Amino acid sequence: MHVPDGFFDAPVSVAGGAIAVTAVAVSLRGARRELAERTAGGAPGGGAERLAPLAGLVAAFVFAVQMLNFPVGAGTSGHLMGGALAAILIGPHTGILVLSVVLTVQALLFADGGLSALGINITLLGVVAVVVAWGVFRLLLRLLPERRQTVTAASFTAAFVSVPAAAAVFTLLYAIGGTADVPVGTVLGAMVGVHAAIGVGEGVITALTVGAVLAARPDLVHGMRRPAPVRRPARLVWIGGLAATLLCAAVVSGFASASPDGLEKVAGEHGLDEEEREHPLAGSWLEDYGVVNVDNERLSVGLAGIIGAGVTLTAATAAFTALRRNARERTDAPAERAAAGA
Repeated sequence: MHVPDGFFDAPVSVAGGAIAVTAVAVSLRGARRELAERTAGGAPGGGAERLAPLAGLVAAFVFAVQMLNFPVGAGTSGHLMGGALAAILIGPHTGILVLSVVLTVQALLFADGGLSALGINITLLGVVAVVVAWGVFRLLLRLLPERRQTVTAASFTAAFVSVPAAAAVFTLLYAIGGTADVPVGTVLGAMVGVHAAIGVGEGVITALTVGAVLAARPDLVHGMRRPAPVRRPARLVWIGGLAATLLCAAVVSGFASASPDGLEKVAGEHGLDEEEREHPLAGSWLEDYGVVNVDNERLSVGLAGIIGAGVTLTAATAAFTALRRNARERTDAPAERAAAGA
């Protein structure tokens, strides 16, 4: 559901940008606070030490899996949004930041999602999807016993619900400032209907991934209230996750469905794209997830996937490492002042 330029008027685009900036600012504070709490009260080697590389890996994994469009019927495909996966694995604040990094890389390097619509895309895929998924996930774990099967099932449900929820908010924004003359009821029915089908795929991918991490290192799943004892070094989980990311980006991406995704399908059938504008970076060397002048299509897509996953991994890891250090400094400063006063 990467919204291109021209689907919304300027006021809604600006408002979407303002919401995104506010959400990122709040998430920076929330993630910093979470890191400080883990540094102060976590186990030796603490969660804070693991979170930066894990968050970077989750960002790269979401980027890679978003390249894998899967068919959902009627000539339509879908792809992972990733909000539920990020929130459950690394927390809602960090999840919003992860999706913001992914969407920014996609817009700037691959011309995927409009530049003027970047704030709207972060709002839909980063804020709405994360908040809704986290709320559903936590509610289910309050009502059900916390077992591995329950957490996996809650992950599926949270991810499934987050996709049509984001589609419904898209429709709300369209009702306020959409540039096409299409009845809101038509847009709502089409968007929620197709994205409910896509939500099934989102739920399956999220549940499988969370289940795999639970089996290896349940303490790395942020959404767990009482994680089981550690059984494997975190670096093995990171290496396994990196291998899966590269496999998706370099190999599996070449087999993605060529059918239009949910938003493209609805826009084409109902005329939402009548005012769509060409991306300012159209014609760039990585546009549409392919490397220019590489004639073999699968090789081109695979190389683009590796580049994108590498850039996303590097940018997100660097950002979260800096955030972790900032959290540590804020945590250590009061103790140092107290020691000096004593």
